[in-house]
Order: sequence, then C-alpha cells, then structure tokens
Amino acid sequence: MRKKVIFRGRVLPLALLAPQLAITVVFFFWPAGRAIYQSLLREDAFGLSQEFVGLENFREVLTDPNWLNAAMNSLVFSGCVAGLALGLSLFLAVQADKSLRGVTVYRSLLIWPYAVAPAVAAVLWLFLFQPQVGLIGRWLNAVGVAWDYRLNGTHAMILIIVAAAWKQIAYNFIFFLAGLQSIPASVLEAAAIDGARPARRFWSIIFPLLSPTTFFLLVVNLTYAFFETFGIIHALTSGGPGQATETLIYKVYVDGVQNLNLGLSSAQSVILMVLVIGLTAVQFRAVEKKVHY
Repeated sequence: MRKKVIFRGRVLPLALLAPQLAITVVFFFWPAGRAIYQSLLREDAFGLSQEFVGLENFREVLTDPNWLNAAMNSLVFSGCVAGLALGLSLFLAVQADKSLRGVTVYRSLLIWPYAVAPAVAAVLWLFLFQPQVGLIGRWLNAVGVAWDYRLNGTHAMILIIVAAAWKQIAYNFIFFLAGLQSIPASVLEAAAIDGARPARRFWSIIFPLLSPTTFFLLVVNLTYAFFETFGIIHALTSGGPGQATETLIYKVYVDGVQNLNLGLSSAQSVILMVLVIGLTAVQFRAVEKKVHY
C-alpha cells in the first residue's frame, strides 16, 4: 500500500522548494528578463547611454544575411548532431545490453566521456584531426582527401558535428541502456519462440518500447545542440572558416562579447529562445503522437 505524504503546514513545503525556485529565478528568469529588456534598447559599448528602439534590433537581426547564415548552420548542425548521437548511442546500448564477458567494464568506459568538459573534448578531436600532426588528419591527407578544417568550411562543420555528437553519446547511452534493461525478457523470449529474428524483434518490439526514451532524448539532444555546444565550436573553429561553423549561439557571443553590441546580441538570444521553445512544442505536438507509453 502506497503511503501519502501530508504536510501539516505551508512552511516546510515552501522551504523544500525554495532552493530550486531560487536557482530557477537567478539563473533563468532573471537573465531571460534582462535579455528581453536589453533587446529593446540600443546601448553604447560601455553601457553608459541607452536609447529605446523597440523592435528595431529584431528587424535588424532578421534581415541580416550573417544571422540567416548562422540560422541555417544551426539547423544543419543540430539535426546532424542529434541524429548521429542518438543512432550511435542506441547501437552501443544494444551491444552493451548483451550477455558479454566484461560487459560492466564496457558500460563504464562508454559512460566516462560524459564527464569530459566540452573544451577538453574539442582539444581531443583537435589533436586527432589537425592536418599536420593529427593522426586522422595526416592519414586523410596521405590518402589524397586534402583534409584541412581550417580552410574548408565543410570539413570544419563535419569536425564540430563529430565532436559534439561524441560528447553527447554517453548521456544518451545511459538512458537507452536503462530503457533496454526495463523491457521484460519474457516478451523477447516469446517473440524468439514465434520465430522472430533479432532484427524483427528490435524494430517490432524493442524500438517501439523505447519510444518514450527516444522522444525524451530527441528533445534533450536538440536543445544541447542549440545551446550547449559553444565550448566545442569556440575551441575547434571559432565559427570559421568564413563563418561556416558560426551557429546562432556562437553569433550571440560574437555580437555581444566581441563586438559589444548588447542590444543586437540580446535580440538574437531572445529569438533563439523562442525558436527552441517553438521547436520543442512542435516535437510534443507531432512526434509524441507516435510514442507508445
């Protein structure tokens, strides 16, 4: 019989909620409110004078070819990162869920990369793909690929996609492995007795049962690609070459920190926040209908 917790007053529940509410207000609502307020202003580089311009910053952003280029880069980058990270992590989780010798060691090794900081992860891939000293970079040039992410925008985009996806695989792996272990073995055994081959069992039984986990990770991975990949891009390409890897989150940094255009940068951050919220809402409206709970 489940026990129901009843609080006899309002002080204790509020006290328990207070730390989380304080963190949410300080690190989300307050910065978001400041961004919205600053997006309506035009300030000098030192913040000594302000002028209310209304929606002029938003108009300037939405008609800027560089911002439109960053938006297109973000769409390509986020889609590729989410698809690659989800696909590889699901494959690794299925392999790690098998009864193998030393499987606990394999699972631990696959989880460890999540603890690596984004900048450190970028440096690891930098050493691998550097054209002159990187193991993979030198090999690609030796076989005639002419690899150089510093001059070729396509190469640079591939590099940051691979680095960002690798950083997120461990996170996805944990959830996929937990989802696989929650599937009753009797269901899979019954399908095997009925003659279903491993591929048929996966697509007809395992993957549909994993759909809630997959949907959750899809939302998380797209949010990660839009917001949490700044460190990787900054350490690897700094948005180059020729703005080929400049995403929306990185352009906010360029205009706000490097160019000191706080109004324009704030407008971009507000637009980015609205885009991600809208994208998440679309996923809940369209994709969640196909999820089997």
